[in-house]
Amino acid sequence: MKIKVCGMTDVLNLNGVIDCEPDYVGFIFYSESSRRVRNEQILFASTEKAQKIGVFVNEQPDTLLAVSSIYDLHMVQLHGDESSAYCKELKNNGLKIIKAFSVGDDFDLSLLAEYAPFVDYFLFDTKGKNRGGNGAKFNWSILDNYKLEVPFFLSGGITGKDVNEVRELSLSKLYGVDINSGFEISPGIKDVKSVGRFIKNIKDNE
Repeated sequence: MKIKVCGMTDVLNLNGVIDCEPDYVGFIFYSESSRRVRNEQILFASTEKAQKIGVFVNEQPDTLLAVSSIYDLHMVQLHGDESSAYCKELKNNGLKIIKAFSVGDDFDLSLLAEYAPFVDYFLFDTKGKNRGGNGAKFNWSILDNYKLEVPFFLSGGITGKDVNEVRELSLSKLYGVDINSGFEISPGIKDVKSVGRFIKNIKDNE
């Protein structure tokens, strides 16, 4: 199972997280997020051990393409109300795409089908007042009815206490876990020891 650590804002903290060997690290380019990138120096930090993902919310395609090129992002995560046509445009420009959806008890999985041809992964987060980072879980059993071939990341309120529950999930298209607010000392600053324990416990039991 892949691990993505999202919402990195500090170079030293990022270096500590990278030493824990996540598969991906995420940088937020959404101006209203408390975890947004404020210093571009972090985007040029060495991340050879982990792929860089940029997180965007309803960004103009030209801006997103430019940012992706400047900072050599491996993938972009769309965390807004982006349409399938928007995803298609980015895909046609060579980007790898994660399309995030906020999941509540009434989430309609059939909405995903139109996006499937144009994304590499879905990400399922918890519906809340913020676009991510709400610190709460949704009802994971909703995903028992997921039938598409597109693999997905699980997100939303995951903490170090959830290792066993995550490991026991039997979701055939579960590709990875996105961790963020549940491992923070403060917004954008991760507890490196907690991140390291979580990654080790997940990876050691595969």
